[in-house]
Amino acid sequence: MSAHPDLDAAWASFFAEADRARTRRIADLFDDSDRAVHFSARALGMLFDYSKTHIDGAAREALLGLARAARVELMRDAMFSGARINGSEDRAVLHTALRNLSGVPVMLDGEDVMPGVLDTLEQMKAFACDIRAGRFKGQGGAITDVVNVGIGGSDLGPAMATRALTPFHDGPRCHFVSNVDSADLADVLGGLDPATTLVIIASKTFTTIETMTNAASILNWMSVHVADPAAQCVALSSATDRVAEFGIPPERVFGFEDWVGGRYSVWGPIGLSLMIAIGPKDFTEFLAGGAAMDTHFRTASLADNLPVLLALVGLWHHQGMSFQTRAVLPYEHRLARLPAYLQQLEMESNGKRVGQGGQSLPHGSGPIVWGEPGTNGQHAFFQLLHQGTEIVPCEFMIGAEGYEPDLAHHHRLLVANCLAQSEALMTGRSLSDAREIAASLGFSGDKLMAQAEQRVFEGNRPSTTLAYPRLTPRVLGQILALYEHRVFVEGVILGLNSFDQWGVELGKDLAKRLEPLVAGKAPPEDMNQSTGLLAAYLRAPK
Repeated sequence: MSAHPDLDAAWASFFAEADRARTRRIADLFDDSDRAVHFSARALGMLFDYSKTHIDGAAREALLGLARAARVELMRDAMFSGARINGSEDRAVLHTALRNLSGVPVMLDGEDVMPGVLDTLEQMKAFACDIRAGRFKGQGGAITDVVNVGIGGSDLGPAMATRALTPFHDGPRCHFVSNVDSADLADVLGGLDPATTLVIIASKTFTTIETMTNAASILNWMSVHVADPAAQCVALSSATDRVAEFGIPPERVFGFEDWVGGRYSVWGPIGLSLMIAIGPKDFTEFLAGGAAMDTHFRTASLADNLPVLLALVGLWHHQGMSFQTRAVLPYEHRLARLPAYLQQLEMESNGKRVGQGGQSLPHGSGPIVWGEPGTNGQHAFFQLLHQGTEIVPCEFMIGAEGYEPDLAHHHRLLVANCLAQSEALMTGRSLSDAREIAASLGFSGDKLMAQAEQRVFEGNRPSTTLAYPRLTPRVLGQILALYEHRVFVEGVILGLNSFDQWGVELGKDLAKRLEPLVAGKAPPEDMNQSTGLLAAYLRAPK
């Protein structure tokens, strides 16, 4: 007998409902005149509409039953209470403490972590204010530009959020370097003044090879023009000894604990570049938005809980309906980097083949996540979304208002496109309608049928829409926390650890072994002949 009979039964019910759903059309579910109300949820001024999916009442009950059987609420409470739910690394998961502005105690091994969190936040605020007010200067005057050097979560989070909140920028210009490709560094540094540039080096261990290579090159670039490059550097790291070797004094080192994973770190010191760009007040609003979503996640019933519903819809599509990917489609140009941010959040967290105990996952792991802002995507890959042989669930996002009142007609067109795409994916176009269109264009006979067939849209393609008032710092905080908790819920139900990332290690280890080969030294004895062939080609003079 299984050790988890209730969970096994819940999965069986889930799959039974998914099998029944394969034969129905989403549009037919709207025979219920109240479906849109019954299959949507509101919280914190946002609306999540999942009515354009194959989920009916019985399927939703099966999904909620799955969440209960997987003990989502118990695991949620364990995370917030400081339990070491990251089993493979024996760590707590407390990034939510970084946005706990109330200061309510958060206990870890009998100690309250909040005094340290709030003290670091105040240090960040003081430093950001000094930069923004010109009190902290470069060796050529007030700081005009900030370069954040990091990779992964130390880059994606602040880079995405800084772009998203462009209307709130009133501080120095912020730039981001992540790729060890020299082109990234050269393109960012070109045109900057080393004497008025602040460099933020973001690496928890201060050993990340890409980050430290880029940081060393930036210091060399600065040293040509300033006497003391380290005087214009900040470290976001807990490795104080290694930071000291760079000549960065303790007062410009902002550390964070091992219970903050990289892809969850934008709420703390890793968000310093964002705070400098938008100011401590708006950064606090960003934190408040995340904290508000935390409260909603902890207190709302499963049936009304936005992160839970978003997770259940994701499981329905991937595990239930066997759709292999999901497209994140923000109709918000300033969220251009959000799909990449969510790609890391989802795929690094839930892209695992085994569960917490090392056993193979019985129901697979997370899906492939990708996307692009609308309306650009409509003129790129939407062809496949509408008429391709692979069905891709779409997750639309749209704000009710933009920030350019004199261009309000642009925003109306944006909203109309977003709503039209989800409607078109669901309803499609019949052959009879396509025939009428082809006939109106003057086609007849065999050509008419050929033209008509190419204009048929099968429809019945699912989507969800997250609508919000306007993209403010608070709303962005809500959205990011919403997706963090969505990933957590999916991971709990799948039985995996969402907070380690062993999959990034192997390639890094091999790169270290192969670097001497690329430099022309003897290859490792176990090197594959293909790798040797490629290395020889790339090393040879051209």
